[in-house]
Amino acid sequence: MEKIWLKHYPPGVPHTIDTSAYRSLVALLEEGLTRHASLPAYGFMGRIWRFADINVASRHMAAYLQSLGLQPGDRVAVMLPNVPQYPVAVAAILRAGMVVVNVNPMYTPRELAHQLKDSGARAILILDNFAHTLQEVIAQTPIRHVILTGVGDMLGAVKGALVNQIVRRVRKQVPHYELPKAVTAVTFNKALRTGRRSAFVAAQPGPDDLAVLQYTGGTTGVSKGAMLLHRNVVAAMLLSEAWNGGVIKQVHGQHEQFTMVAALPLYHIFGFAVNLMLGLRLGACNILIPNPRDLPAMFKELSRWRFHSFPAVNTLFAAMARHPDFDSVDWSGLKQSVGGGMAVQQATAKHWREKTGLVICEGYGLSETTAGVSCNPGQQLSFSGGIGLPLPSTEVMIIDDDGHELPPGSAGELVVRGPQVMAGYWQRPDDTAQSMTPDGFMRTGDICVMDERGYLKLIDRKKDMIKVSGFNVYPNEIEDMVALMPGVRECAAIGIPDEHSGEAVKLFVVPETPELTEQAVRDHCAQVLTGYKRPRVIVFRPDLPKTPIGKVLRRALREETASEAASQPERELTEAPSA
Repeated sequence: MEKIWLKHYPPGVPHTIDTSAYRSLVALLEEGLTRHASLPAYGFMGRIWRFADINVASRHMAAYLQSLGLQPGDRVAVMLPNVPQYPVAVAAILRAGMVVVNVNPMYTPRELAHQLKDSGARAILILDNFAHTLQEVIAQTPIRHVILTGVGDMLGAVKGALVNQIVRRVRKQVPHYELPKAVTAVTFNKALRTGRRSAFVAAQPGPDDLAVLQYTGGTTGVSKGAMLLHRNVVAAMLLSEAWNGGVIKQVHGQHEQFTMVAALPLYHIFGFAVNLMLGLRLGACNILIPNPRDLPAMFKELSRWRFHSFPAVNTLFAAMARHPDFDSVDWSGLKQSVGGGMAVQQATAKHWREKTGLVICEGYGLSETTAGVSCNPGQQLSFSGGIGLPLPSTEVMIIDDDGHELPPGSAGELVVRGPQVMAGYWQRPDDTAQSMTPDGFMRTGDICVMDERGYLKLIDRKKDMIKVSGFNVYPNEIEDMVALMPGVRECAAIGIPDEHSGEAVKLFVVPETPELTEQAVRDHCAQVLTGYKRPRVIVFRPDLPKTPIGKVLRRALREETASEAASQPERELTEAPSA
């Protein structure tokens, strides 16, 4: 396999990285927290926490976890949004030699029960606003220790109490929960006080020890725990630093602290690797955004800061660029806008550049690859619509259904091999075996094309592909074209059964204006899409189902459509007698 992409690397980007720079994430944490002790680490609701503050708090929390009798290798769940307690919790778990289990705070009881049982987590740090979900299922799980925290717990006594009171009133939650007798429950601040008086034994994990169980989004099936070893996360962080070295040096050359917007959930692998871990390495400050869907609050927070890097997803870039408060923020310090998590659409990239003057630099990664696989050069002059070049020390191939490598220009499944690739799926040896090729590449499940320079273009998820009369139709292409149409806010395409063509395209549209009509959408599609790619069914709706990072859940749309189809005959029968 020839690594043709290496010839087209930006100046200064190395072909490989030295993954032995840190023995473990604990070594990274210890170095970052002490080397950058005096620098701001996190900004939240008008307050700043320095790396020294995170160092002390995480040490106390680590001592508390050890005082519970938890052992190295035990799994500890973290069910928190982007609040200062999150980095404290993660650092504490790792420093105690335990394994981080990142949990989506918006999980339903069923989803939460699955992840806690599957991971075998014995303890959980959870925002009290979501504790009612845990309360419903905790008896079914191995959880024995609960640490409850409020949004304002690290804001100081007066302000923190006020914030917690307001949040509870808005959510109409009472901070009282019935837990099984075998479960202990304490507040976050009490755990810190207890840990301050407890002995702490510094953990010494090795590169091949498990650091994180990062559960897949479950967008195409059952959520599985990707086993990320200490060396996997270290490698991902070093890869990100190597690729973004030019921008980082530019900011440091201006004698400014590198500052990032943490609007991506830190429990998602994108935010975990890029904001949390790279931030520790660089001594960067992260502006914590707990709810990026609350755009007025987000713009208010950003208006206090000068920042340089903004990683986000397509839907957030699009929503921000349309919002009337956009110009209340000083964007002059922004050096890079990194898009990932889902395909960035042309319409979004165009609008973002008009507003900021910056091209969205699109990258690609998975939970199974600790976020990073490929990325476009940070200083590109125009939006490419592709996912860039493979990162240093990363090998990729495009293969057919039989596992044979395809030449440049051919569409096939992208497979990846590198130091950031997971060790496998937690307690799922069969799934792990199915995800790997005989020569050690991981199957991504994504259809891509590589050009003659090594640049990759993501076509779509293999499972989302629509077969129309034997032709491959990719939802991303349809959505990209329809999103360019004036009056369209968002859209999503799925395949539906069709007795003539096997499958047909169903398009969901969220209109920007009430004047948009179905016929106008059909006319637009007729101009930009060949016949078999045009939607057979078009549905207007007020919104689309999304993951917490804003990725559209096509699976939910397929399930919804299938449910409607299944109930249709029953409706017709019940309505027949009255007809």
